[in-house]
Amino acid sequence: MDNLKLMQTAVEVRKGIVTAVHSAKSGHPGGSLSAADIFTFLYFEEMNIDPANPKNPDRDRFVLSKGHTAPGLYSTLANRGYFPVEDLKTLRHTGSYLQGHPDMKHIPGVDMSSGSLGQGLSCAVGMALGGKLQGKSYRVYALCGDGEIQEGQIWEAAMFAGSRKLDNLCVIVDNNKLQIDGPVEEVCSPYPIDKKFESFNFHVININGNDFDEIRKAMNEAKTVNGMPTAIIAHTVKGRGVSFMEDQVGWHGTAPNDEQYAIAMEELRKAGEALCQN
Repeated sequence: MDNLKLMQTAVEVRKGIVTAVHSAKSGHPGGSLSAADIFTFLYFEEMNIDPANPKNPDRDRFVLSKGHTAPGLYSTLANRGYFPVEDLKTLRHTGSYLQGHPDMKHIPGVDMSSGSLGQGLSCAVGMALGGKLQGKSYRVYALCGDGEIQEGQIWEAAMFAGSRKLDNLCVIVDNNKLQIDGPVEEVCSPYPIDKKFESFNFHVININGNDFDEIRKAMNEAKTVNGMPTAIIAHTVKGRGVSFMEDQVGWHGTAPNDEQYAIAMEELRKAGEALCQN
């Protein structure tokens, strides 16, 4: 898929995020929007997946370790054809299968339930090890938050992945620099993130995580690495795509009201129209 189509798709993913969180009157738009381009690239270009056969044992796997950004994953899965886009409006509603965090038992396309921060990467590492032991060629992708990597279990998993040379594992850190309590460097600094992963025997790539050229280059590079897992440090903007949410810590876990929803959707509509004119 070319960059223009990817950018158009990412706008639709962002519309779904804003719509879902507004409808739920709760949720996490900031980190969902910052990672929207990464979600889009993974599901529309990078990963070997098939919405018609979501349990294919040879498929690539994805684990959303920062499970609270489920609106981003759900919107991507819906736009990719795993379930109707209209269902995004049921997010967090009683009886809906779209819970506040990913649920592998009820949501098509979700490979691992997640939400307890720090635990998802361990699951991804287990999947990657399983692939190696079974002689499978699938790859495993895990998306972590920069606040989430303050959790010790992340580094236990990284230590194991590096020691076992799991080159079928690609960890992406959404480094949008903000977490629920403020800037990550002020809450409990994880920096330098790249040097930390390097010390655990990872091949590390730093990119602009809101630029499809850089995302593509990093993903392609990761597939050439032998004997080491890869960590992509994706420098992003929290709330990317909605002007009043961008780089604002208050939008970590706040739903837009009706007026804010209308403004956000109009901005995204105009962004989509501008891309269609290219």
